[in-house]
Amino acid sequence: MKKDVISTNAAPAAVGPYSQGIRAGELLFLSGQVPLDPATGKLVDGGVEAQTEQSCRNLKAVLASQGLDLANVVKTTVFIAHMSDFPKVNEVYKRFFTYPCPARSCVEVGALPLGALVEIEAIAVA
Repeated sequence: MKKDVISTNAAPAAVGPYSQGIRAGELLFLSGQVPLDPATGKLVDGGVEAQTEQSCRNLKAVLASQGLDLANVVKTTVFIAHMSDFPKVNEVYKRFFTYPCPARSCVEVGALPLGALVEIEAIAVA
């Protein structure tokens, strides 16, 4: 099976041995996006709401590099540092993912890269 690397300067560059995404046929597997500002490479300020928004914008940018948008997403996984932030994350998330919403898992984790409060990964179909 052929795998193509997805990469765009409009989203933060991978900071380890992984790709922003991989396209395998009609499926796109997008690596988790922490709330880094692609222009500065730094975490955005403003708490979990601002960080959720930036993570969604980063996913949107990776998809746009393939001529797709968030409507192509069929599954997301949301990692949050504090389950108590779940309602705040949902408020922002629903502005980006509308009906029919993708399937989703949300889990609290012990820590996220760079001290982020949220990270979101996605699977999309072209």
